[in-house]
Amino acid sequence: MTPQRQKLELLSETVSLNVNDQGQGRAFLILHGGAGPGSVSGLANALSKSARAVVPTYPGFNGEPRPDWFASVDDLALANLALIEKLGLSKVVVIGNSIGGWIASEIALRHSPRVAGMVLLNAVGIDTGSSDKTITDMTKVPPAERASYSFHDPKRFAIAPTTPDALAIMANNQQTLRTYAGSLMYDPGLRSRLAGVSTPTMVAWGASDRVVDVDYGRLFASSIPGARFELVSEAGHFPQIERLDEVMRLIGEFDSKI
Repeated sequence: MTPQRQKLELLSETVSLNVNDQGQGRAFLILHGGAGPGSVSGLANALSKSARAVVPTYPGFNGEPRPDWFASVDDLALANLALIEKLGLSKVVVIGNSIGGWIASEIALRHSPRVAGMVLLNAVGIDTGSSDKTITDMTKVPPAERASYSFHDPKRFAIAPTTPDALAIMANNQQTLRTYAGSLMYDPGLRSRLAGVSTPTMVAWGASDRVVDVDYGRLFASSIPGARFELVSEAGHFPQIERLDEVMRLIGEFDSKI
């Protein structure tokens, strides 16, 4: 189904948010990571065949304007909660990949009655639990090696930008990501605060991720009361790209139980 694109004014009309909205039925709010909304478009298209898929593009990504004051994951969480209200959504399942999972976690911690469940796909946002381990800073990885950190099969799935405009968008997206998430890509207090999440949660993790590994994923899941952990084989940081059918199966099973 062709997505309807609309620009919504949120937070007392101080922030503009471009949104792709497609399908009907159960609403899924799909939150992208630093790779931008294109990294979740396939998932949105698949979900829209039997449900409603809403994908916002965060201010600062893909050339969208970002107010100077709008500069944190908390700001993104509040904007997405305002989006849910603006669209009149209820029983929403929030799906977040990478930093989108961090945003989803902050949404869950605000206990909106409109949110029914949360799915985290190779999320970031918590510390690693060990001073010897860090979240991989992809800006410090040579460009030729980045795909191998993010994909199980980089030759098949990695798409490198080939035009000056595409390269500029990628660089700007990475800078915007740093603005929101900082250089460490986590909030030191988030892991302990996750104990306050009451939203039914599934954590699905690409087994070959070299940005945040499986141990990190299990730590994330164990920090959320009652969270279900699912390992996705032959997938890296973007399981919704490499193993879309498997991710759809897991989401369907999760959705049927909430």
